[in-house]
Amino acid sequence: MDDRDFAGKTEELTPVEFAQDYVTRVINLLGRIDLLAVANVIDLFREARDNGNTIFFLGNGGSAATSEHFANDLAMTASPQGVIPFRAVSLASNVALLSCIANDFGYEEVFSRQLRNLLRTGDVVVGISASGNSLNAIKALEYAASNGATPVAIVGFDGGRMKHMAKHVIHIENRPGDYGPVEDIHIVLDHLITQYFATIRTRKT
Repeated sequence: MDDRDFAGKTEELTPVEFAQDYVTRVINLLGRIDLLAVANVIDLFREARDNGNTIFFLGNGGSAATSEHFANDLAMTASPQGVIPFRAVSLASNVALLSCIANDFGYEEVFSRQLRNLLRTGDVVVGISASGNSLNAIKALEYAASNGATPVAIVGFDGGRMKHMAKHVIHIENRPGDYGPVEDIHIVLDHLITQYFATIRTRKT
């Protein structure tokens, strides 16, 4: 259904019906996750951790919050005492630096300019975007690919440009504009991957 059909449908639902409809949509998306793609990202994160590389996360709006959540969970929950800790950083977290770069160079540069200072060969750059078309995320993945890092895209809708430029992609395919369920699954991916490393302690310090 298109956006107008969807809006017309939801206006006719009771709160309980709407809740059931929303939960069903999320469940359906969960059932379509490419688990091999998730496993490949887990392996990539493990390699980065074991080699002392940094995993950078980035996104806008709700995806900025997810990038912070992901970096926090890897640095804490997935790095318990007795295992090699993750070097995980959210590029969406430094408001002073973000606003400085946006003011001086344009908002499309807020992530790639940070990578110019921080990125090292072998690092991983994870762009999180429902649309896959955020220009600042695209520029960051381009910078990563051109400077010896591995670009990863966690996207929704049709995957956008990011789907076709990242080395690893987890794509939550969904109706364009239906942000909530996509962003819900992005958080589930954070917790799935984090819990894997918190539970499966494959290498000691």
